[in-house]
Amino acid sequence: MSDRARRGRPGHDQQTVLRVAIELFNRQGYDATSMGDLARELGLTKSAIYHHVPSKESLLERALDEALDELSAALDRVQADTDATPAQRLRLAVRTSVVVLAEHLPAVTLLLRVRGNTPAEKNALSRRRDIDHRLAEMVREAAAAGEIRTDVDPLLASRLLFGTVNSMTEWLRGDVDVERLADAVATLAFDGLLRRE
Repeated sequence: MSDRARRGRPGHDQQTVLRVAIELFNRQGYDATSMGDLARELGLTKSAIYHHVPSKESLLERALDEALDELSAALDRVQADTDATPAQRLRLAVRTSVVVLAEHLPAVTLLLRVRGNTPAEKNALSRRRDIDHRLAEMVREAAAAGEIRTDVDPLLASRLLFGTVNSMTEWLRGDVDVERLADAVATLAFDGLLRRE
């Protein structure tokens, strides 16, 4: 093996470093996790970790962007579906949110735990508020179209719907049939638990 083939840091790419960082941030808390903790978890020296990432906050920002970018893109696709009624789009937004959460569970879990203590967290909270407003607007549109009940405030309805989705970060573990889970959440949210005769 030549010297050229041996150069560089062994064993870890940026994505691996990010995955391990997200897991540590979720387990220990962002503030309580040091770059030294991350280096130890990866089996690197503290100085070697900076070959992969410039700072701890850059890792946090990338992790939060992963969750927010996926959710924003999913909502863009839902809202672009002009063939669907407002209620169908809202139902699809709930369903799609479940899929994003399940497929990006560690990053979404981290997103839901941020409190605005850093610039990255403040930016993430601002982006979350924008998403909340988009979802509330989808509820308003469905209510205005007469497709869903109008006696519940749209922002409250949106928070209850997506609070249900977000609560899955507390119990969702292991292998799960994501499509089946998304269908179940959408069915309960829109059709309820009562049997229809």
